[in-house]
Amino acid sequence: MAEPERRTGRDESEEERADRMWGELLQEVRVTQMGVQILFGFLLTVVFTNKYDSLADTDQTIYIVTVVLGAAATGALIGPVSLHRLVAGRRIKPQAVSWASRMTFVGLILLLGTMTGSLLLILRVATHDDFVPWLVAGIVVWYLVCWFVLPLWARRRSEE
Repeated sequence: MAEPERRTGRDESEEERADRMWGELLQEVRVTQMGVQILFGFLLTVVFTNKYDSLADTDQTIYIVTVVLGAAATGALIGPVSLHRLVAGRRIKPQAVSWASRMTFVGLILLLGTMTGSLLLILRVATHDDFVPWLVAGIVVWYLVCWFVLPLWARRRSEE
């Protein structure tokens, strides 16, 4: 006997729900893609400046790690578009939405690392002060609250 379709409080089938969720996911990805691509583009230019050669080894290492994180974030956040293009018409949209959602989440984690590295490098070069790691840690906590804690809190409250 077939299981009845799961309802979500909306009058939509699983396919309609997947279509809606896909549209919402693409809107979210557009916002993050733009930001990560601009940040990544700026990061790529740093190595070609005169200042780069005068950076301490630690700062050059932070830069390299940050560029790699930015490249990985860009890949993860562009991935859903490629996924959609390659599986379009294969009748697996609910699964594709799930995979794309996971890629986007990984992309957000990588973007967090990219932004953290960028901020750390910029503040280390700009100030040379001992408070920089504390300031960066505070900003990372702020990102975590805005990007993960509050959304998860809202999600949990809606499930009660």
